[in-house]
Amino acid sequence: MTLTWILKPFSDLTTPELYALLQLRSEVFVVEQTCAFQDIDGQDQQAWHLLGYAPNGELAAYTRLFQAGISYPEASIGRVVVSPRFRRFGLGRMLLQESIAAVGRLFGEQPIQIGAQLYLQAFYESFGFRQVGEGYLEDDIAHIHMVRR
Repeated sequence: MTLTWILKPFSDLTTPELYALLQLRSEVFVVEQTCAFQDIDGQDQQAWHLLGYAPNGELAAYTRLFQAGISYPEASIGRVVVSPRFRRFGLGRMLLQESIAAVGRLFGEQPIQIGAQLYLQAFYESFGFRQVGEGYLEDDIAHIHMVRR
């Protein structure tokens, strides 16, 4: 499956784009993962938003990207999500490749830090991320900090 990628700062998002990304994040992070948390955390305005649209026009994949010093000392990728309707097509790999490349284009080649759900550790390691520090619970889900140098 081929996705159409759109990369925008918050101020350039259209109302339908913002609605779609918030709907997808809520569908997965709040409903699917049964995790009551404040997804709208005040950081979206400082992020670049990478949206991957399926051929039918539906938002299939999404991340938000930060320059160094906003979420972590390093540049970072967060809210990594693939729609349940588009899983099993390898979109997670495409999304992460596209996100890493976008960080390089936006902020220059540099280390990237993520807060990864522990069960995805091997997935992120396949992209060169390595665990740093101890694990932690975030909203009752095991996480680890990982950095790609």
